[in-house]
Amino acid sequence: MDVRRSGQEDITVEIQRINEYEDERFEPEILRQHGAFLVDGHPCSFRILDGNSARVYYHDYSDMEEILDTFRFYTGHINRFYTEDGRLLKEYEEVKLFDLPVGQIQPSQFYVDQEKLQAVGSFIRRPEDIVIPVLEYESRYVSADGHTRLYLAYQRRYDHVRAFLEKDPGGYLLGFAREAQDRGVFHVEDMEMLSHGEYEVKWNQFCEDYFGSAQ
Repeated sequence: MDVRRSGQEDITVEIQRINEYEDERFEPEILRQHGAFLVDGHPCSFRILDGNSARVYYHDYSDMEEILDTFRFYTGHINRFYTEDGRLLKEYEEVKLFDLPVGQIQPSQFYVDQEKLQAVGSFIRRPEDIVIPVLEYESRYVSADGHTRLYLAYQRRYDHVRAFLEKDPGGYLLGFAREAQDRGVFHVEDMEMLSHGEYEVKWNQFCEDYFGSAQ
């Protein structure tokens, strides 16, 4: 699971994103959408409703800023959030989406998790359901995230996906893209399909080696 800590002064909030697909604390659909989080140990669920909105299930809606920011770190196109009973919780500035041909996208990863691909495929119905954050890169675009969704688009022969422009938050994505090219990955179809276990080992090892050498 991914862990982020945020807060001010002596107050620190630990937010963990659950990346597994079996967890009795969350509904299967929430897990498949990667909308399951633990906030200081308390379950917090996000159910994506459409292309720009989500419903939030949490025990305390009084202070959600850090939690929403963490969710939007992974899904920046979701800008409208509702409580469990349908009240508008928070609305952000709408992100501009545009149609992007799949062939114009340079991956910044080189592996696809087969288990994650099956989970994503369970709720995507059409090309417009696939939204990818991208960076402008020469005459093409680099996918900043959403490689599983992108590979699903390739499998289903979608000729385009929806995209929005993103900044490189850590300054490393173009380096990842160049590494992908060095490995012969120029398009999504060049990515290697791996079992969940193989993916965890190979991708995590690459990230550890990459960031370790950068220190």
